[in-house]
Amino acid sequence: MRGVRAKAAAQPPRRTWLPTLVLILLGIMIVRDIVVRRWTSGPPAGPDVTRLR
Repeated sequence: MRGVRAKAAAQPPRRTWLPTLVLILLGIMIVRDIVVRRWTSGPPAGPDVTRLR
């Protein structure tokens, strides 16, 4: 099989933009959560009811 070269298979475009889109959305959700927790003028959180006395 001398002189025969295999062509590299082209990756589908979805493989490149899907992980990027997921990471961008995850980053947006994290930043939004931080902003909402920090600058919302809600009452302070109550006691942690999951702790044992």
